[in-house]
Amino acid sequence: MADIEFLNKMAAQVRRDVIRMVHKPASGHPGGSLGCADFFTALYFDVMNINPKNFTMDGIGEDLFFLSNGHLSAAWYSVLARRGYFDIAELSTFRLINSRLQGHPTTAEHLPGIRVASGSLGQGLSVACGAALAKKLNGDKNLIYTLHGDGEMQEGQIWEAALFAASKKIDNLIATIDYNGKQIDGPVDQVVSLGNLKAKWISFGWEVLETNGNNMEGLLATIAMAKSKTGNGKPVVILMRTVMGMGVDFMMGTHKWHGKAPNDEEFASAIAQLPETIGDF
Repeated sequence: MADIEFLNKMAAQVRRDVIRMVHKPASGHPGGSLGCADFFTALYFDVMNINPKNFTMDGIGEDLFFLSNGHLSAAWYSVLARRGYFDIAELSTFRLINSRLQGHPTTAEHLPGIRVASGSLGQGLSVACGAALAKKLNGDKNLIYTLHGDGEMQEGQIWEAALFAASKKIDNLIATIDYNGKQIDGPVDQVVSLGNLKAKWISFGWEVLETNGNNMEGLLATIAMAKSKTGNGKPVVILMRTVMGMGVDFMMGTHKWHGKAPNDEEFASAIAQLPETIGDF
């Protein structure tokens, strides 16, 4: 039984971490990171079968996660550190010279928890398909999870991978789309409209679920349902509605905080809205 109170406290702390992380170097992407803090927390503290203290690149015998929209790195790093992959004190080095915590995740720094460089949008689902097929070939019953941005659905490679996954019956894969309706240049529907995204994924041969990504109980229930649908010959995708900038009033619901760090005055306002719940780094 999930400890919802703990998970909500951890997600709140992750949001606080994100603001502190992007403020120090005056660089980063707070909007999507704040919106997906609940998802990262749910995945790493409740859903996935993982072994943080014995990280291996091949991940045999455990679930794997791939962050396709790598600009959400601040939230991911926060959760990785707080789950025990590396010391939380290292979060203070985010985006600094010679840090292992680069703005977009890389493998060259050998940061535990990172298995593929990401941030060049559109590539993560292809990587996940390969990892999922490897699990099948190895007789490994664990699952592959991914996260993508809704703006990323404008990338052609996503749909090539979607066709491939359905064609090859990659049914040990659960993809999630952060469906906040915002991307760096504005509302998604105004940049390149996605139309009926649910209908598109269904037509591509996927099982499709929908959820509120900022409600922990509902999110966990949807992921549990997604897990129950694995092994049935179809890949699964979750359309996860979130609010960009969730938790900070002046960042919420606008694309303007996709990739902008708060100044000192904005930082003070934001951090006042995000009380310390677990303990700062």
